Amino acid sequence: MLTIARHILSLLLLITFLSCNSKKEQPAINDNGLNKNDSTSFINPENIPNPYAGVDISPMDMSYFPVDYPILKMTVSSTPPPVMRLIYSRPHLQDRTLFLDLLKYGQPWRLGANEATEIDFYRDVTIQEKIIPAGRYILYCIPQEKKWDIILNTNIDTWGLKTDSTKDIRHFSIPVTHNNPKLEYLTMVFEKTKKGADLIMAWSDLLARLPIEFAP
Repeated sequence: MLTIARHILSLLLLITFLSCNSKKEQPAINDNGLNKNDSTSFINPENIPNPYAGVDISPMDMSYFPVDYPILKMTVSSTPPPVMRLIYSRPHLQDRTLFLDLLKYGQPWRLGANEATEIDFYRDVTIQEKIIPAGRYILYCIPQEKKWDIILNTNIDTWGLKTDSTKDIRHFSIPVTHNNPKLEYLTMVFEKTKKGADLIMAWSDLLARLPIEFAP
C-alpha cells in the first residue's frame, strides 16, 4: 500500500509540474491597458498632456500678397518684396449659427479669435481713395446684415476682445453677400485684381471684400 501511495503522489506532482509549465506568462498591463514590457505599444498622443502649451482649437494662420510669397521667395531668386501680410486665428462654427451663437450685429468683432487680427502693409496702399502708410495695424470689424465696417487701428500686440477705439485711424464700409458656399472655418485671403488685390473675408455663407489698390 505504501508503494502504491508513493506512485500516486509522484504522479500528482508530475501532473502539477507539467500544468504550471504549460501556462504562458501574462504580460504586465499598466493603467492604460498597455503592455508595460513592450516598447512598441502604441500610445495615443491625445492622451498625453502637453507640459508647454495646449493645442488651440482656433489655429493661427497667415495670408500673403503675392499669395504664397514665402514659397516664391524660396524658389524664385528675383522675387520682389511682398505688398501685405495678414495674421489671424481661425474660429470654426462647430454646429453653431454665426449671428445667433457667435456674433452680434453692431458689436465690434476681431475678425478672428484670440489675439487681435493684424495686417502688415510693406508699402503705401490705397483703400477707398484713402492712402494707408506702410506699417502694421489691427484689423477689426463691426458687422451689419448688409454691410461690414472694417477698421484699421494702431493698438497692436493686444488681445482681440480689448479693442481701443481711440486708436482707430480709418473706417471703411463694404457690402456683404449671403448664400455663398458655407465655410466651417473663418477664411481670409488676398485675391489679385486689376488695381491690386481684394482681401476676402468669408465665414459660414457670408462673404465680404475689401478692395486694396497699389502701384505695380
